[in-house]
Amino acid sequence: MRAHILKSLMPRGFYGRAALIMLVPIITVMIVLSVVFIQRHFDRVTDQMTSAIVSELRFLIDQLDAAPGSDDALERLAPMARALQLDLSRGRPEDVPDRDLRRFHDLAGVTVIRALRDGTPGYRAVDLHSDSRVAVLWTDSAHGLLEVTINRNRLSPSNPHQLLVIVLLAAVVMSFISVLFLRNQVRPIRKLATAAEAFGKGQVVPYRPAGAAEIRAAGHAFVDMRDRIERQIEQRTLMLSGVSHDMRTPLTRMRLTLSMMEPGDDRAALEEDVAEMEALIDSFLDFARGQRPEDPDATDPDVLIREVLARRAAPERLSYSGGAVAPVVLRARLVERALDNLLGNALRYARRAEITLQRSDKALEITVEDDGPGIPPARRDEAKRPFVRLDAARNQDRGGGVGLGLAIAEDAMRSHGGRLELSQSPRLGGLCARLVIPL
Repeated sequence: MRAHILKSLMPRGFYGRAALIMLVPIITVMIVLSVVFIQRHFDRVTDQMTSAIVSELRFLIDQLDAAPGSDDALERLAPMARALQLDLSRGRPEDVPDRDLRRFHDLAGVTVIRALRDGTPGYRAVDLHSDSRVAVLWTDSAHGLLEVTINRNRLSPSNPHQLLVIVLLAAVVMSFISVLFLRNQVRPIRKLATAAEAFGKGQVVPYRPAGAAEIRAAGHAFVDMRDRIERQIEQRTLMLSGVSHDMRTPLTRMRLTLSMMEPGDDRAALEEDVAEMEALIDSFLDFARGQRPEDPDATDPDVLIREVLARRAAPERLSYSGGAVAPVVLRARLVERALDNLLGNALRYARRAEITLQRSDKALEITVEDDGPGIPPARRDEAKRPFVRLDAARNQDRGGGVGLGLAIAEDAMRSHGGRLELSQSPRLGGLCARLVIPL
């Protein structure tokens, strides 16, 4: 559970994780330096300096206590006190604070107060707050309250946190330089990810391998892979187009021969076979055209769906519920071809079909539902493969296809970075095919 929480708090991107790997050691060193060096070393130096002052104060107080009169003693000890950067005077009880005073950021003041309290006889209070340059100490003597003003530089090192500030500034500067350097190292990875994502959607963006040796090696491998895939797609497309085109010539001759035959059952059967072969060839060509890149453009999905429905026969078997939505950047011909194939399947295997258009902040969804036999859940992935015909799932008496309808729709969605989802229609009971295009 804790590991899951820590993982969720980690940055998701490589840039954030690399920056975290770089900054955590710097912050750790800063904390260790502050605790070990600043607190322990400077506290020890402060304690030594304050203890020296306490020894001098004890000597002066002993001399003052031994004198018969306080005024003469203070006047006689004044030159010695000035040499020690101390100022001795009579104190007034109303000036003594109720507690020791220091500023909240004066960490060395804690050590100063503790050393003065433990070593000074007759200690009353000390003020480190009113003036940062001096410390005012009140203590009892044999001749009454004594006020001692001490130069603060004699109690603790001046600017004890100056080293910490310098180290902090150096760490900030070096971290900034490191982040700039890291950004230059991450940029080639982002360009490689962008090129790979675009290629997965059927787009080819300019890309030149750059960056560290490992990143350049990955970039060259991606470019070689992309070139091989493009050549394979081009060869397959040319092959399908060539075969489909060459098959039209004998089919045309067959139609001419059939037109000169006497009407009858044999002629009708042959004409149906020729029509089916022409439909198969059209499917081959549609599948081949779907492999060719097409520039996306802003398109009104509602208009696109209505145009596809207008070209369809049997409009009484189709119903459309949609409305005006904002234009979406997509490959219109691919989406039209995908929707046309879904409608063809629905009209072939069902009595009626319903089309729904929905748009959210994340995706555009076009749903085609029918009341046909549907596709079993275990065979839905198989149904989206090219040239797969689910004879057990569909009624072949209503006409068959070559098994490219769902494959064409799947390829069209992949070229948009989307997906084709197959499920059971909750309202009609048949197949529910949903085209999901991310925005």
